[in-house]
Amino acid sequence: GIPTVADRVVQAALVLVLEPIFEADFHSSSYGFRPGRRAMDAVAEIRMFASNSYEWVFEGDIKACFDEIDHTALLGRVRGRIGDKRVIALIKAFLKAGVLSEDQTLRRTDTGTPQGGILSPLLANIALEVLDEHFARVWAENSSSRVDRARRRRHGLPTYRLVRYADDFVVLVSGEREHAEALYDQIADVLAPMGLRLSEEKTFVVGIDEGFDFLGFRIQRHYKPGTSKQFVYTFPSRKSVAAIKQKVKTITTQGTHKPLVEILRQLNLILPGWTRYFQYGVSAHTFAYLRHYTWRRVVIWLRNKHRKTNWRTLRDRYGPMGWWPVDEGVELFNPAAIPVSRYRYRGDIPTPWTQPAPA
Repeated sequence: GIPTVADRVVQAALVLVLEPIFEADFHSSSYGFRPGRRAMDAVAEIRMFASNSYEWVFEGDIKACFDEIDHTALLGRVRGRIGDKRVIALIKAFLKAGVLSEDQTLRRTDTGTPQGGILSPLLANIALEVLDEHFARVWAENSSSRVDRARRRRHGLPTYRLVRYADDFVVLVSGEREHAEALYDQIADVLAPMGLRLSEEKTFVVGIDEGFDFLGFRIQRHYKPGTSKQFVYTFPSRKSVAAIKQKVKTITTQGTHKPLVEILRQLNLILPGWTRYFQYGVSAHTFAYLRHYTWRRVVIWLRNKHRKTNWRTLRDRYGPMGWWPVDEGVELFNPAAIPVSRYRYRGDIPTPWTQPAPA
């Protein structure tokens, strides 16, 4: 299923052609695989709206999104903006190329965008733009100004805000729970022409006080300790913490025939990226916990490696810095040393393709 070098070159060229055109059309509610945008922008938008009366969350899950996008519908959307038949032919060939499995069996791809391809994320965004367009129309018709939103609230009418990162999306609802629950059929109807379906098992409605997971974060409203004020907090989800713990555990259960420096290097490959992703949240407690967990796993590994060596000798040999593991000049990465801060909501982020060229 991995594209050849030649395929990747062609796909990269197609992205260079298509991205500037479709970026001009894409809506601000979409954050995944777009220039100048990142996961934290999506999380920050959710936090901002959830802090301002959007208390219900429709968390949608699209069933096998990348595997089920209808090729005819997708190519129809591409043709709406691209007139060059050669470009259309290349995209169609990419979609219909099939996937070669490990047992050398070629599987036809009558639907979906091949995962792992450079072009796939852009094509998925083109397909899922139907969702962005729908909620942009709803927003423009009913909620584009504060006056409109206040008027709707006075009359018991809902307002909606979509936040999407690739095929992960939520709709924030200012209204009642039943308004959020009513979105299921509406969204299903929007996705159906693209060959997509919502997963009944994984799509649900929650209140912001219950909290929900999105892009690895837990987003939930709590009382600030020692006060009567409530705030929406973002912090690493249990699933995210469990995943990094499992990686640490896997590394530190390797054979003790290896030198400590090799274990430290492997840990130092996974810990910095994880902590820096979650540093824009209420993560200090989690980082301190991960620091202790990782240290403890390394100590257990060392004790198993040197069963006949006493603790003081091990500490002197591998912990010259107050018993923080070091070997051959490689120090174990300390998650608690990463400062945490709040990521500011950036509003409507302009695409680089619509910015005026510098003089």
